[in-house]
Amino acid sequence: MIQAILVFNNHGKPRLVRFYQRFPEEIQQQIVRETFHLVLKRDDNICNFLEGGSLIGGSDYKLIYRHYATLYFVFCVDSSESELGILDLIQVFVETLDKCFENVCELDLIFHMDKVHYILQEVVMGGMVLETNMNEIVAQMEAQNRLEKSEGGLSAAPARAVSAVKNMNLPEIPRNINIGDLNIKVPNLSQFV
Repeated sequence: MIQAILVFNNHGKPRLVRFYQRFPEEIQQQIVRETFHLVLKRDDNICNFLEGGSLIGGSDYKLIYRHYATLYFVFCVDSSESELGILDLIQVFVETLDKCFENVCELDLIFHMDKVHYILQEVVMGGMVLETNMNEIVAQMEAQNRLEKSEGGLSAAPARAVSAVKNMNLPEIPRNINIGDLNIKVPNLSQFV
């Protein structure tokens, strides 16, 4: 089972952190730091598997990583997972990001965090691998994008809410709203309508 997925840059700044096992936030930050130091001190021509750090479970867990340009993609897994299978999964995840963002870079992970999390959820959920077919993942991402565009996206939500309130047919604007013991006085808003 996958315990955590960490993506950080060459300077140790986390760009994506997803834990599938509950840890307090302080421990999560220590795990990210320890993982970064373990991975950073390894030479590029050494294999991409190493024993997990002391915080995430020691020898019972493995860190499997790939280094692409300025980003490290690290999967923390238990001993039941195949190292080569996880390396392939990292490759699928990165290639899917590359297809969705057209030459993915660190800034895409920063400014499109919602889409990155959506893609990750299509690949892994609850520590279990869901999908490894890149075309299927991209198709689901495109369907999600179409749905967001048809709904006007989240940025249009406040405007839709204001127009819905303006289009309400109220005989008169209520001046006092009573909900149980709560009494709210509504100010005169006629100058804004």
